[in-house]
Amino acid sequence: MSSAIYGTLLRARGAAAFFLTATVGRVGIAMTSLGIVWFVHARTGSYATAGLVTGGFAVAEALAGPQLARLIDRFGQTRVLPPALLVHAAAVGMLLGSETQGWLITAGVLVGASVPQLGALSAARWVTLLRGERTLHAAFALESQANQVAYLGGPVLVSFLGASGLPTAGTVLAACFIVGGGLCFASQRRTAPPISSPARTRTLLRPGFMVLAGVNLAIGGFFGAMQISVTAFAVERGAPGTAAVMFTVTSCATLLAGWLYGLRRWRTAPQVQLAVVAVGLAGGCLPLLVASEPFELAVGVVLTGLAIPPILVLCSVLAEAAVHRAVLTQAFVWLNSASAAGSAGAAAVAGWAVSTSGAHGGFTVAAISSGVMAALAITANLRASTP
Repeated sequence: MSSAIYGTLLRARGAAAFFLTATVGRVGIAMTSLGIVWFVHARTGSYATAGLVTGGFAVAEALAGPQLARLIDRFGQTRVLPPALLVHAAAVGMLLGSETQGWLITAGVLVGASVPQLGALSAARWVTLLRGERTLHAAFALESQANQVAYLGGPVLVSFLGASGLPTAGTVLAACFIVGGGLCFASQRRTAPPISSPARTRTLLRPGFMVLAGVNLAIGGFFGAMQISVTAFAVERGAPGTAAVMFTVTSCATLLAGWLYGLRRWRTAPQVQLAVVAVGLAGGCLPLLVASEPFELAVGVVLTGLAIPPILVLCSVLAEAAVHRAVLTQAFVWLNSASAAGSAGAAAVAGWAVSTSGAHGGFTVAAISSGVMAALAITANLRASTP
């Protein structure tokens, strides 16, 4: 195990250029949703309106993202990404100029519909660059770490700007990161995946990929339920501040786990790894159901968090093997959309469970999600091992 593997990856032809520019763009993506909340509340004085605009943004991003990815698979990153970024810039400008609730919601939807999923585009480039090499899982681990850093740092930056009396600056800066990073990413033509002609047999509706989509839906459910439940547990125990501490420690531990996972050249088949880790996550959720003290819960939350990076990396590895490269970008984006849908749905269910049964009701939702994930991962492993 040596961290030199990441340096070797970034020294590959053109890798550092597309990875770093995509990382800048994904920081902007991580800032956008919260930036909209700050901006709309400052403009209207209403959190309800801010929630509607942000909700429209999130739904549009989840639904339109795969369609944009389909165009990119068909016509290429360098042809589709620049006009999409210009549309995004125009949509943000429309948002900043809107005054009424209707126009704000409309603009929010357009902002979400035009957000390019730069993480998926970067992952597709790694596949092209490393096809057939055993270091692909390390590249996906690097992508996972970049995503986590973006979603840790981006909201903090937006909150700092908002709290400093600059509620519009977060949205503007996010758009600058997305458009600037995206255009620089698109300019890296030599590492762009080749365009494949469409064919009737190139579809995502394959059993292997559908199972992976289910795994991502379930892991999103785990995330959504845990966010609600951990917060509720801390409030119930009269120590609301411990929730932030738990989330921060878990994020750091998860980042470290992803880094370490990418260092090793694993000999075990990816589908076997996925089944083992998913079962471990499901088992790790059981102590959460009986935790009575914040420290007990914190240990359980951190331990379950360690399983997340390998699962996300393995889903990407298995998706790359399960679909034709002509639909690879769509595959990565659909996995992201499935995770987002699972998180939103489970958050709503966990909220109801917490209101009726307390925090442990929410942890039950998280445990069920992890159990479904384990069952799907085992199913994928059995299918792969069947002659």
